Parts: sequence; structure tokens; C-alpha cells
Amino acid sequence: MENEIKKSQFVGKSSRAVFGEVLVELAEKDQRVVAVTADLLGSVRMTEFKKKFPKRFFDFGIAEQNMTGASAGLAITGKIPYISTYAVFASLRAGEQARTDIAYNKLPARICATHSGISFGVGGATHQSLEDIGVFRNMPGMTVFVPADGVETAAMMRATLELPGPVYIRLGRSTEKTVYEHDFEYTIGMADILQEGKDLAILVCGGLVGHALGAADLLRDIGIDTGVVNVSTIKPIDKETILRVAETTGAILSVEEHSIINGLGSAVAELIAEAGISVRFKRHGILDVFTTSGPYKDLLAYYLLDAEGIAKTAQKLLT
Repeated sequence: MENEIKKSQFVGKSSRAVFGEVLVELAEKDQRVVAVTADLLGSVRMTEFKKKFPKRFFDFGIAEQNMTGASAGLAITGKIPYISTYAVFASLRAGEQARTDIAYNKLPARICATHSGISFGVGGATHQSLEDIGVFRNMPGMTVFVPADGVETAAMMRATLELPGPVYIRLGRSTEKTVYEHDFEYTIGMADILQEGKDLAILVCGGLVGHALGAADLLRDIGIDTGVVNVSTIKPIDKETILRVAETTGAILSVEEHSIINGLGSAVAELIAEAGISVRFKRHGILDVFTTSGPYKDLLAYYLLDAEGIAKTAQKLLT
């Protein structure tokens, strides 16, 4: 059909792969865009950028603190640095430089961290990142994004080009389940109600959005009317949508591939408590533990973060 909307070229691609592709696109559009990494050229998908723009690519070796501090310098000179390393290193090893050099000075640096959550399954606790959302949402002026899939990653990155101030984009390692099939214009700070539900609403971010949609199907099969809300902007968070959902739904389950401490669930709980809304609520994610290692798919099942695990957790909440 002539009027049929064409599927996005990013369907079926991981958020980190799309990051690399769209970074080249942004660099072609704006000469201020530079790419910065720390000995992870291929892993963070910057190979094509380096090939096309060798003078705008900077590799600092295994020195994430230097990388982040130097990126602040690049931003001061008028560049828009897109910085990429693993999430655990971006948030913890270089956290001080992100806070004091970038955020404190309100610089337009974009920290796009890959291998977040437990997506680097075999890397174990040292390479899995359960604290990064909390670290970055606690920095004044920092905008925090967690895209659901490759298509949303592309929309999100395009929205950051002219955004004043610092940005953190949390990317995974494996290919996320498809949530969006068509390109769209991303609205910063707006949650997306993917499905309505009166019994339960799952508020979720990142690669778990697709699993939450699967959980909603399982719950509907047993008579539980379940909604799913993609909260891909963690900061500034969509207060209006979240409170409306809390007021009109029987229960709220937050789901994230992050510690339940100081992540999406904490942000949602703060809003609901301060608004004085009485609703059954549970944070679902990684408990206060260091994670184990193993294949990513197995870890999702182990921590009840796949569709079946989310549905099981929701049933316990409702009973």
C-alpha cells in the first residue's frame, strides 16, 4: 500500500549498535559532534565513526577518568562529545569527573554507556552495572535516558543533539526485544503508555520493556487486566503520567534491570508518596546483592526479570 508506514531500519538492532550508527548520522549533520572512548572502539560501536571522522575521534586507552575530564574540555571549546564506555565504568570509575567536570559546569556532554544492568552476563559483578541510574539521576542538571530498543535509541539520540546540559543514555549489550517498529520524534520527559490496564500497571524501562509486554500478555490470560508504561526518561520523570496511572490503577509494579535502590522504582515511589496516593506498589529489579555471572538470558530468568518472572512477581503483589 502506498500509504503504509515503512518500518524503521533499526528494528532488530541492539541499542548499542544503533548508537554507533546514529552517532555517524549526527556527526554528518553537525561538525561539533566528536566521539570519545576508553579502549573500547569496537565494543561501543565507534568503528565506523573513526573511519569517517578520524580527526574527531579520541581514544584515551584504559583511562576513563581522563576520558571524562578531557570530554569536559572538549565541550568547553564548543564541541558536543559523545562519550562511551561500559556503564559500570562511566558511573563509578569516572563518576567524579562526570559530576564535577561535566554536570557542575552544565556542559553538553553525552555519556552513552553500554553493557548496562546484567546484560554483560558472563562478565559478572565487576562488569555489570546496577548503580548507574542512581548515580546519574542524583547529579543536578543531568538528563537520564533508558531506551527500550534500537528504534527508541535512535529517536532519543537525535533529541539530544541540541539539548543544553549533560546527558546520560543507558544502553544494553544484547539485542532488546522489539517495542517500536517505526521511527518517531522523541519527547524528552514523557512516559509512553504502551497498554492500558485497570488491575495493574507495570512501569518499566530499558530492555525489560519488551519482557514486560510479554508479562502483560501472560497476566491477561489469567484475567488480570495489565497496563505497561515505558518510562524511558528517568530524569526529568513524567510526574503527570505516573500519578494519573497510580490514581486509576489497582496496583503499580516498577521493573528495571538495576538495583531496586535509587533507580526507576525509587523515583516512582517518591512521586506516589509525596502525592499522597494510596496504591499497592512494589519495586522489582535486583535486590541489595552483587549479581552472579552467566548467560544473559539465564540471568534474566534467575532474577525473575523475563516475562514469566515479571508475571509471577505481579501475581504475588496482587495477592
